[in-house]
Amino acid sequence: MAIKQKIRIGDLLVQNGVISEDQLQQALVKQKSTGLRLGRTLINLGFVQEDNFLGFLSEQLNIPFVDLRRYRFDALAVQKLSETHARRFRAIVLSEKGGALLVGMADPTDIYAFDALERMLQQPIDQAVVRESELLATLDLVYRRTDEIAGFAEQLDDELTDGQFDLASLAPSSDDSDAPVVKLLQSLFQDAVQIRASDIHIEPDEQVLRIRQRIDGVLQEQVVKERRIAPALVLRLKLMSGLDISEKRLPQDGRFSLKVKERRIDVRLSTMPVEHGESVVMRLLDQTDGAADLDNVGMHGEMLEQFRKLVHMPHGLILVTGPTGSGKTTTLYGALQELNDVGKKIITVEDPVEYRLSRINQVQINPKIGLSFAKVLRAALRQDPDILLVGEIRDQETAEIALRAAMTGHLVLSTLHTNDAVSSAMRLVDMGAEGFLAATAIRAVLAQRLVRRLCDNCYVDYTPDNRERSWIAHVMGSGQTSDIALKAASGCHRCNNTGYRGRIGVFELLVLNDDMADALRRSDSSAFVKAARKSKGYRPLVVSALAEAMNGVTSLEEVYRVAEQIDEEGDFKLEESQPVQTVNEPGTGEQPGAN
Repeated sequence: MAIKQKIRIGDLLVQNGVISEDQLQQALVKQKSTGLRLGRTLINLGFVQEDNFLGFLSEQLNIPFVDLRRYRFDALAVQKLSETHARRFRAIVLSEKGGALLVGMADPTDIYAFDALERMLQQPIDQAVVRESELLATLDLVYRRTDEIAGFAEQLDDELTDGQFDLASLAPSSDDSDAPVVKLLQSLFQDAVQIRASDIHIEPDEQVLRIRQRIDGVLQEQVVKERRIAPALVLRLKLMSGLDISEKRLPQDGRFSLKVKERRIDVRLSTMPVEHGESVVMRLLDQTDGAADLDNVGMHGEMLEQFRKLVHMPHGLILVTGPTGSGKTTTLYGALQELNDVGKKIITVEDPVEYRLSRINQVQINPKIGLSFAKVLRAALRQDPDILLVGEIRDQETAEIALRAAMTGHLVLSTLHTNDAVSSAMRLVDMGAEGFLAATAIRAVLAQRLVRRLCDNCYVDYTPDNRERSWIAHVMGSGQTSDIALKAASGCHRCNNTGYRGRIGVFELLVLNDDMADALRRSDSSAFVKAARKSKGYRPLVVSALAEAMNGVTSLEEVYRVAEQIDEEGDFKLEESQPVQTVNEPGTGEQPGAN
């Protein structure tokens, strides 16, 4: 149904007893000062609930109300209306049927917007009413910039003749906003931020240029046929990062900052010579909201409280372990946020510095000039610190300095690249650190992984088969699996048809006790493992992941991925006294693919 005359929605609301005349007059006065629509003003003032208001509109205008969170979009129909006009008129084309377009509008009483849409679309329009907040969020998701990126790539290719390009035209300047290379990069960064990508990969191939974006830990690819624009893109990025543009034979690292969609993005760039040119990988760090705090890293319940107590201890070494991209740095920054106050001197030694934190002395190592972890750590100990963060323990020298610092009144936080918490403490001994040092200094080890969070817009119920039930029973240490209810990924516009949106950490916390310390002193790895698995409250990583699956946060597929990374099937089973714990409100923190 199309609205052909002006509807006095305020009068209708009063006539039907939804609001009072006095509330209407208050809203009209407020509307004059804010310029917002009357409906939005009434909602903001609390005179009417948004769903009640939209339901009223739907009934009065005899048009459907569409919940965009659950709606399956027609991708071709959506593109009939440009993103600019969709945002201007707060409208989206939902589908096409019988030659008519179903258009969702935040304000279906706006006849001027309706007339403009009808002129632009040149097809009959059937209206639907949608929530404005959902509409704006949906526009960010459905208007991907893949076509725009391809178009700017073609423009840049047209400017390049015989592989030559004007260096001056690629250098950053104040009046180059219309240059195709600038438009291409702007579009690329906007698309990445829009879909919450953590990394952008630019990879020249023999015939094409591949642009890949890592979303929730998984790469998605766009292929650009204009292969020869790759050197121009790399050159521009090198200039933005302050790198040597003449050096193409050696890898280089740099960083720069930019503002995208009102968000401040720090870009960490790495170049590497490959067979067909130079590959570029950019890690995108959103600095707008700063680093996550401990409440938002994904830990919850008793484990969160126990870890919080550990990081407030006056001295000792706390290790956070896991492979690259498991969120270790995010967790450590969360701990630093917790500890950062005027009474403590905190120094970090990092490679590289990811988030800049006020009041904390952050040092980035530089091996090219001999500024190693060990050298900076020795210097840091002469700076009267209370807390030290060592980005990674990589060698015997760094391990021994960190351990001795932890024994002499400092709290030391650091990371190791190991599969689980049980194997981490012995790794320091394997590096050459003395067993008595490790036994005395180490307080706890936290192992972690990131699992993809199911999209809350499209997940489906999932019933495990007999084989899966047997595996779950083995992990849980119990034969009771008949009442297990799980969720699985499906796919929709909100999650780019992956079925997942965002990630959450799963954790394994091992607090050292006397038996473990004794095994460390003797460098007895088998005794240490045995003591660790018998320790009170110990819960393996895979069990933590399974708990999130049983809470409907992630899928069994993601649990299997964690299990495969750990590698030893026999490690998963719990003692009968330590069942899988589920929680009513699982942690909601999402972590980027931090190291």
